[in-house]
Amino acid sequence: MDVVDIPVIAAGGIADGRGLAAALALGASGIQMGTRFICTVECQAHENYKKKIVSAHDRATIVTGGGFGHPVRSIRGPFVRHLEELERRGVSEEQFMDYGAGTLRAAIVDGDLARGSVMAGQSAGLVQDIVPVKELIERIVAEAESIICQNAAMIRDD
Repeated sequence: MDVVDIPVIAAGGIADGRGLAAALALGASGIQMGTRFICTVECQAHENYKKKIVSAHDRATIVTGGGFGHPVRSIRGPFVRHLEELERRGVSEEQFMDYGAGTLRAAIVDGDLARGSVMAGQSAGLVQDIVPVKELIERIVAEAESIICQNAAMIRDD
């Protein structure tokens, strides 16, 4: 990056080679992916949690808790709809936090998507499968390399 002398890691909304190529084009030294790595064979999250992410579409997530300074992005579902209702009603931060206590564990460990909080980033709509980490990384790097080469060819052709 032009303004700092340390490596910059891009994060947020990156789940494929396009995101990697874009981050590198903007000057990042690398990327961090969260949601995409949940949907890998090696991740210990419950299969229901992973499948919920895979079935998500581009507008499947919503942020709750922002009014209390604890914004969390999750996939819409019964639990999240109730959180939205609590915020609309103006409950206290303590009541809000009490309602959410243990719900991430319910989703990730127990696979309870009705009572659990399915936390996932905006990139959830880009996640299409559950694969081994090695395959995921190889795919993302190959896609980014292809995009970078295509873009370089377009620049040279002018």
